[in-house]
Amino acid sequence: MFADAEVRSNYAQVHESFEKMGADEIRLRADSLASSYLEQGVTFGVAGEERPFPLDIVPRLIEAADWEHVERGVRQRVLALEAFLADAYGPGELFADGVVPRATVMTSPHFHRVVAGLEPANGVRVHVAGVDLIRDGNGDFRVLEDNVRVPSGVSYVMTNRRALSAALPEVFADHRIRPVSQYSQQLLAALRKAAPAGVSDPTVVVLTPGVYNSAYFEHTLLARTMGVELVEGRDLVCRSGRVMMRTTNGLEPVDVIYRRIDDDFLDPMQFRADSALGVPGIINAARAGHVTIANAVGNGVADDKLLYTYVPDLIRYYLSEEPILRNVDTWRMGEPEQREEVLDRLDELVLKPVDGSGGKGIVIGPAASREELDELRGKILLDPRAWIAQPVISLSTVPTLVEDGVRPRHVDLRPFAVHDGDDVFVLPGGLTRVALPEGELIVNSSRGGGSKDTWVLASPTDPEDEGEGAPAASRVAGTPQSAGPAIDGGTTDVHVQEQEQQQQQALGAEVSRC
Repeated sequence: MFADAEVRSNYAQVHESFEKMGADEIRLRADSLASSYLEQGVTFGVAGEERPFPLDIVPRLIEAADWEHVERGVRQRVLALEAFLADAYGPGELFADGVVPRATVMTSPHFHRVVAGLEPANGVRVHVAGVDLIRDGNGDFRVLEDNVRVPSGVSYVMTNRRALSAALPEVFADHRIRPVSQYSQQLLAALRKAAPAGVSDPTVVVLTPGVYNSAYFEHTLLARTMGVELVEGRDLVCRSGRVMMRTTNGLEPVDVIYRRIDDDFLDPMQFRADSALGVPGIINAARAGHVTIANAVGNGVADDKLLYTYVPDLIRYYLSEEPILRNVDTWRMGEPEQREEVLDRLDELVLKPVDGSGGKGIVIGPAASREELDELRGKILLDPRAWIAQPVISLSTVPTLVEDGVRPRHVDLRPFAVHDGDDVFVLPGGLTRVALPEGELIVNSSRGGGSKDTWVLASPTDPEDEGEGAPAASRVAGTPQSAGPAIDGGTTDVHVQEQEQQQQQALGAEVSRC
């Protein structure tokens, strides 16, 4: 919020509004916000326990120019990973050309030969992506990791916006904020375009592991706001190479499955035989071209943190472009010279398992004990391919309300992208995760982290880009106004108003129901 003791221009109105409210009023509104999330069941799961998801009352603001840079970078990265997956599971030209060692891909636990040669209906494997970004000491956005398996968190983007606009209506109205409410319709449109050939009116479902999954709230929210069925594995059955859904009217065909189940549990005929979450035969149905699975099975090889180190090369190879968003500097433990350097500096670096998620297994060298570093050294020597090393990066901070007042806390940002085969839509804002404990660098909710509503400010030079918070007087005269934000962030018509009202009602109903 501040630079050299001066309030940054984009935070000026927020700062002024909070100054007028005073500490007691801010705390009162924050408590009310927390209570509403607890009552409405906006939760996440940790070790089988449901916890309310902390939402900080101070929004994070991103300037239009900064977001335009992020948007282009995320789009570029998604297209490069899409091309990589098609190549890795297809002709393998990148191996022949020496872009990535074949062993790097083939030894990944998330590379599945069972889907080699399986061509998706419209060429899309990465229907949804979440790209984790941080800001370094120079203020530049850098990519921390890619998530193209089953990225989660977009439900909190949607509910955070709804909750904070109610908690801070006067602050919200003072800004022109890019909307986030169009995500569900963008996702539904992309899923429908991914339907098998010859299907003009596809049946789309959301496949969930069930109520005990940590992201179940998100599964229900997306199904409700898209207007599609939420199903579990037991609701689906394969017949003659097709996936059918059990209904009160009998079996009905399913064309597109937005699955939120990990690969290993998706098809007990191909992966874990003891899985009761998946659908036996679903891979054969996909291979026969009768159903589309989104995101595609086997995408996890692109999430592998060792493959992450090659993504800049993939961008140059497939797109003939320089990376817009840079990686964090990374050492590969499988390369002897890099491994030797890292082993001499274990107490200075961050070590990450290449197939880890949720902050699990990460060792921050400066905070580790001698015993922990010795144990880590043994693990690296035993299986070098399983580890990467990165410098300790002091993540950028944003003002956050904690017990002793508003204090700086470290954050990252996960923008969400939807690829429909023709274009990549990047949701304006994404999920800002904040490390609530003082000095903590791991922002994951499982480590005590929370979230913020991320406001991407609409460009002041673009009259069509009004945003959600713009006062009615600033809108185009004579244009009907919707009850909520416009689908495209600008002016709208009556049909779009109706869509938006239906979506907002569904969102509110889902939050209340959960």
